[in-house]
Amino acid sequence: MRWSRRRRLWSDSLIAERTTPEKVRRLVDEEIAAFDITDRARRKTLEAFERLRVPPREISVQFSGGITQECWMVTRSNGQYSVVYLPTAGYFSLCVDSDFGPLDIGVHGPALGCFGSV
Repeated sequence: MRWSRRRRLWSDSLIAERTTPEKVRRLVDEEIAAFDITDRARRKTLEAFERLRVPPREISVQFSGGITQECWMVTRSNGQYSVVYLPTAGYFSLCVDSDFGPLDIGVHGPALGCFGSV
């Protein structure tokens, strides 16, 4: 493993350690406050998101290539999908439910954008 890769992995673990439930909650709160609800579809999206929202809690998420990362769940599953915060990337992800836990499916960005994509 090259030094730059080791340095990045070490840096990623520091970022993840500094992420707290309060920080994740604040990110979601700020996004909700700024969310445009001028049309009915966006209001419904926000209502559905708020119904499924949970206090942030750490969870292991599976990524392609067999990689597992500790993330923060911000919505409980709707039976198929949930939204998690990826601390090393600094954005949210839509995950599909699987027998092995949440699986990242490559839909990333704002929490409400990920949630509203399905």
